[in-house]
Amino acid sequence: MAKKLLITEKPSVAMEFAKALKINATRKNGYLESEEWIITWCVGHLVTMSYPEKYDENLKRWRLDTLPFIPKEWKYEIIPQVANQFNIIKDLMRREDIDVIYNAGDSGREGEYIQRLVFMMAHPNPKAKMKRVWIDSQTEEEILKGIREAKDLSEYDSLSDSAYLRAKEDYLIGINFSRLLSIIFGRRLAKDLSEDRVSISVGRVMTCVLGMVVSREREIRNFVKTKYFKIVGEFGDKDSSFKAEWKISDTSKMKDSVKLYNDTGFKKIEDAKEFINSLENKKAIVSEVKKTKQKENAPLLFNLAEIQNECTKRFKIKPDETLEIIQELYEKKLVTYPRTDARVLSTAVAKEISKNLNGLAKNFKDDEIKSILNKMISEKYNTNLVKTKYVNDSKITDHYAIIPTGQGFENYEKLDSLKKDVYKLIVKRFLSIFYPPAEYNKISVVINVDGEEFSCTNKVCVNQGYLEVMKNDMTDKKNKKDTNMDNNEDENNKSDNKEENLAILSNLRKNQEIKVVNYETKDAETSPPTRYNSGSIILAMENAGKLIEDEALREQIKGAGIGTSATRAEIIKKLERISYIQINSKTQIITPTQKGEAIYDVVKLSMPDMLNPDLTASWEKGLDMVAKKEIAPNVFMDKLENYIKKKINKLVIHM
Repeated sequence: MAKKLLITEKPSVAMEFAKALKINATRKNGYLESEEWIITWCVGHLVTMSYPEKYDENLKRWRLDTLPFIPKEWKYEIIPQVANQFNIIKDLMRREDIDVIYNAGDSGREGEYIQRLVFMMAHPNPKAKMKRVWIDSQTEEEILKGIREAKDLSEYDSLSDSAYLRAKEDYLIGINFSRLLSIIFGRRLAKDLSEDRVSISVGRVMTCVLGMVVSREREIRNFVKTKYFKIVGEFGDKDSSFKAEWKISDTSKMKDSVKLYNDTGFKKIEDAKEFINSLENKKAIVSEVKKTKQKENAPLLFNLAEIQNECTKRFKIKPDETLEIIQELYEKKLVTYPRTDARVLSTAVAKEISKNLNGLAKNFKDDEIKSILNKMISEKYNTNLVKTKYVNDSKITDHYAIIPTGQGFENYEKLDSLKKDVYKLIVKRFLSIFYPPAEYNKISVVINVDGEEFSCTNKVCVNQGYLEVMKNDMTDKKNKKDTNMDNNEDENNKSDNKEENLAILSNLRKNQEIKVVNYETKDAETSPPTRYNSGSIILAMENAGKLIEDEALREQIKGAGIGTSATRAEIIKKLERISYIQINSKTQIITPTQKGEAIYDVVKLSMPDMLNPDLTASWEKGLDMVAKKEIAPNVFMDKLENYIKKKINKLVIHM
């Protein structure tokens, strides 16, 4: 009787597939077997690229005359520690009774690569059909759907091409430039660092990220704070007043004055006080009163980078720890696929989202979440997401955003408190998109004093909307404060009561004369850029080196990033492991080590473009184009080889 062979990414996943298929399988050495099915598994990478000395023993020694090293025929080998499991899979794939082989590896580029290497080395039964299972969660329903709708493996050949090229690119850049720079600069660097010997480790993504960290540190180190002085006016009367800040305007007598530091302040306090004196006994007239109502929708859903950043801020954990936690939640059927760049849902998923909501409502025993869900039900909040910003098929490549499945609650109680907190974070972000927008009343007022303008804005939340879901979240409290605050409030308004200030401003009328209580100077100073932490650098990598604090703006400019959602955390981990950076365990703040800065200087001197995020992102974009069949693999490879050859020739000539 013909059998089907299914190969998963790891043993625990194999067990979930067996449960979903409801097969009465016998556990054997490295696989499960029933009358119809055989299920086996990889254990991470089973196959690796061979080092140069496997091509030629003489290449073990690092010499300039052996560079560049670019194989014509690539060699691969079985990793000795996992050779036993590889041989089990190989023997199963070659069995004559196998008529279909399912690649059920991790549903991403790296997962594809792991399995394709195994297939390449195992030489499976040529009569067997090869299929690919692609799933978004490990729920029983999704597993069965993935098997039922499995496509021919050839449908994923371009993804496989991209994966092979990524590995070759990292290999060639790492091998060639690490050897080259170590040969040229290694001795000098060892002397500078008082070490016996130093090998310089270069990587396509790693070196670029090191550059981001060192550049930021040097900006901070070289930053000189500049003090300047703002002007604040208090208007109204002593019992009912508000504060407003002066800013340069077209009618200002200070326009283009060399005494100004910027549009809002003076270089010297003496000049600021002289300016105040010039306003004494001048009439203050309300020149503008602008009242608006504003709405603010819930943020987009989490992708991996966003939740890694959030968990670093909230729980002070590293990105790789966050990924491990979410991977476990995924394997326990609680959330969907974690290694995603998308922050939206697909139309197909949005149409069936009630399944996720119903699962949460019926089975999740958390009181806070139940309260949020009960309000959704009682208020009849709209669950028709299809026409909202949270659904956009064009912004999804491999997988949609990370959301709760509404299943797996038998596993929830076994989780530790941190994992539960991360899960609740995902649930609350998901539920917030069903709540109405937060609503604000906003008033902006401009006071004219002899052609000089003082402005004040007050903004009060009148309907929390989605913020109700976020009310107990530390980071969202900060977001709420930032959202509710205007430019002057807290510092410039006499009263701490926002509603009272809003009432005072609401009573003002255009062209009304208003009393001046007093004018005063306010000290201000420039601030250095902030250091990256282990979460914010992930966001910067996603946005090609730009650390963008504003979440909406991040989404607008998002393009080709540095690395992928699956690899960024590992890059940070490697930089720390080889002592190029250090991460404070309490704050997660990243700083470069002395060695890291020395490596940065060597790279900047010899091949500065390796530090350029745009270049690194362009390589990543090229890999993406291969996966989308927009360029042929050989075109990418030719460009890569030419880049390496030119770079090495240039460096050798000028050394």
